Amino acid sequence: MHIIHNATLVTLAADDDYGMIPDAALVIKGRHIEWVGARADCPFLKNDPDNTIPTYDAKGALITPALIDCHTHIVHGGDRAIEFEMRLNGAGYEELARAGGGINSTVRATRAASLDELIDSALIRLDHLIAEGVSVVEVKSGYGLDTETECQMLRAARALACQRDIEIRTSFLGAHALPDEYRDRPDAYIDSVVIPALDKAHAEGLVDAVDGFCEGIAFTPQQIERVFMKAKDLGLPVKLHAEQLSHLGGTKLAAKYQAISVDHLEYADADDAKAMAEAGSVAVILPGAFYTLRETKQPPIEAFRKHQVPMAVSTDCNPGSSPLTSILLAMNMSATMFRMTPEEILRGVTHHAAKALGITDRGRLVKGYVADLAFWQIHHPAELSYRIGFHPLIRRVVGGKL
Repeated sequence: MHIIHNATLVTLAADDDYGMIPDAALVIKGRHIEWVGARADCPFLKNDPDNTIPTYDAKGALITPALIDCHTHIVHGGDRAIEFEMRLNGAGYEELARAGGGINSTVRATRAASLDELIDSALIRLDHLIAEGVSVVEVKSGYGLDTETECQMLRAARALACQRDIEIRTSFLGAHALPDEYRDRPDAYIDSVVIPALDKAHAEGLVDAVDGFCEGIAFTPQQIERVFMKAKDLGLPVKLHAEQLSHLGGTKLAAKYQAISVDHLEYADADDAKAMAEAGSVAVILPGAFYTLRETKQPPIEAFRKHQVPMAVSTDCNPGSSPLTSILLAMNMSATMFRMTPEEILRGVTHHAAKALGITDRGRLVKGYVADLAFWQIHHPAELSYRIGFHPLIRRVVGGKL
């Protein structure tokens, strides 16, 4: 057991404010939070006159739950800087994809990479997230698009947690795009690759959730539903990239299967928000892709508020549409572009991000939760969304380890 004191805590204990406690103390026992409150009220300090319990002076730091990046593609080969330049010269996202670029260019690079190469390149991106206070990262497959490489990506993702103090959650995203060898044969690809690859990855213990890309350049709701039915048979939760570039009905399909999250959502509407609320799904807001693709259709933030749909915020770190490794910049983007409030955003990278991953014991500073903390050299939590290019992290605590 140890006690952290002389801090301002941002507990997020309730759903309607920061839950700030000045001159606070927080007691950690093992991996979990044992007590939170004003330092003057801490029973462990009062009942320990001989100072036998180790204490840590936070020196006035502001402490929040450690951050969670709940939607990333950080494991992949290569980059797409040339395509970025092509877009600036007028090529559209769909034009690049249909011409064999886009996701498939990353597929070719990922298939050519060794396991060690995938791990080493992902660690560079992961370290940027860790340096901004992140303690949990979701990592998707989806750049292999064959059975072995999909599993290889998930093995690489799992290996990251062996090299850093981080928790990794993995999502199987075999239904991400059509590889060149299955062009114009999406149903055959679902039958011959996606479902067998999911079976193999699940048998290896590599899958925490199943994802898909429901879009005109990817898969229809009917094709995604076949993958979701398989996930249900395996007892795995689902999530979905939906309504990013058009409105195909993916959100309502995801809600039908009680998806833990639905992500992107620029073209979602009020009926979609209502369906998500009834299903308990989290709306994952991804400003990096919106910014990079220069989109103009914004996600329906007001509809999510009206129907009380929890909103998470994430980097969507990927080599094509969101080469973003800064969760703090994603927070600022969500405020400036989508008019989310700093409180909504902080909850979106902590408590609601945890919910988007099916995690129930992280993202708040309350008794019984895992002691994942971020110490910041700031005065108010709004600064995390307000500042740009700012690196105020002092330290992380992950799983109770100082």
